[in-house]
Amino acid sequence: MLLAPVDPKLLFSKNDPEDPRLGDRTRRSSLADIRAPSVVIWGAPDDDGIKLNGGRPGAMSAPTEIRRAFYKMTPPAKGSFPDQLHDLGDLNVSTQGLYDRHAQARSVAKDAHSAGHFAVSLGGGHDYGFPDSAGFVDAHLGQNPLVLNFDAHLDVRALDKGFHSGTPFRRLLEEHKGQFEFWELGLQSHCNAKSHREWAEAQGATLVDLEDLLRAPPSHFFPKPEPHRPCFISLDMDVFSNKEAPGCSASYATGLLIESFQPWIRFLAQNFTLKGLGFYEVSPALDIDNRTSKLAALILYQTLRERRA
Repeated sequence: MLLAPVDPKLLFSKNDPEDPRLGDRTRRSSLADIRAPSVVIWGAPDDDGIKLNGGRPGAMSAPTEIRRAFYKMTPPAKGSFPDQLHDLGDLNVSTQGLYDRHAQARSVAKDAHSAGHFAVSLGGGHDYGFPDSAGFVDAHLGQNPLVLNFDAHLDVRALDKGFHSGTPFRRLLEEHKGQFEFWELGLQSHCNAKSHREWAEAQGATLVDLEDLLRAPPSHFFPKPEPHRPCFISLDMDVFSNKEAPGCSASYATGLLIESFQPWIRFLAQNFTLKGLGFYEVSPALDIDNRTSKLAALILYQTLRERRA
């Protein structure tokens, strides 16, 4: 079994028809159960990739805590929102090596995208950015898919010492070279080696530093709407300031604020076809009042409000 069912206690309910919560709208499902395109959510409770990269562990509990915050939220009173959500459970990460876990994650992502679902992945370390993004690209080959990584780090470290949370986009760019467009947004200069920047640019990646991202609106970077173009967002939560997201393996005083990221959610939802969203590097063990898990849950909520079904 690739996925273990989510704990039903996480599907929060007030048991009050006058006060419904997202947990009331969510089914514990498998992909085979879902007959029409919908929103599917699964978790990767795994921080081994972070440990291998020398980072601070704790992200293995992120899927649980993001769900806990998300399913307590109320459906919006106005505007569109999915009538039903499907939680596929968590990847089984206890018995296999990291390579096989990533292969399973990629299979789940590809199947979800191929079926037309909006795919939400709750990491886990950012090494899962590779299988989640690769599964998206696999399902949309020939459609010029767009992968956007919001991150303080490039995560294109060489693979000579194996793969880990610092290698997902080295793997993606090498395996799918020329088959998708790739942007890295929110990069911080103190986080990235010159050699890594040069390598990423040589592969065709577009790099946007934090100061440039804050200086201009999204339309400056993407002036031409492409409403039918598939887009996947990889969101490493350390792109946010530690004032917003203290619970990350690596966090800094500099970074995005939610007010500067919200226009990006709205813009991408209006100008592309959002197909998926992955959250990475949330570490509840390092958090303050579950602030980072709650931020991830809020971003997911706002994305589902804004996206075109």
